[in-house]
Amino acid sequence: MDNGTVTRAQLTEAVYEEIGLSRNESAALVEEVLGEMMSALAEGETVKISSFGTFLVREKGERIGRNPKTGEEVPILPRRVLVFRASHVLKKQINAGASQCGAPGSDE
Repeated sequence: MDNGTVTRAQLTEAVYEEIGLSRNESAALVEEVLGEMMSALAEGETVKISSFGTFLVREKGERIGRNPKTGEEVPILPRRVLVFRASHVLKKQINAGASQCGAPGSDE
């Protein structure tokens, strides 16, 4: 997973290696989990994954925006947006990983 993006294929391969299901079964499992998450979110439900984070759908109301090029006011229609809130466990792990990599603020 060197390219900075985790793909479905990489998730499938990880399930295959860690759990020992066949590649086809691993792919089906990954698709089923992602499908359940997408269905729940499409219905406006919250998806909470312990020690990882929470996905939730937020309603944004109509507002007036501005075209930055022309300065013209433009109405922005109401919409639903997906929000992710990382758990404290994930935040702690990310920050610990950053400090071990010689990131700003680390002692290296």
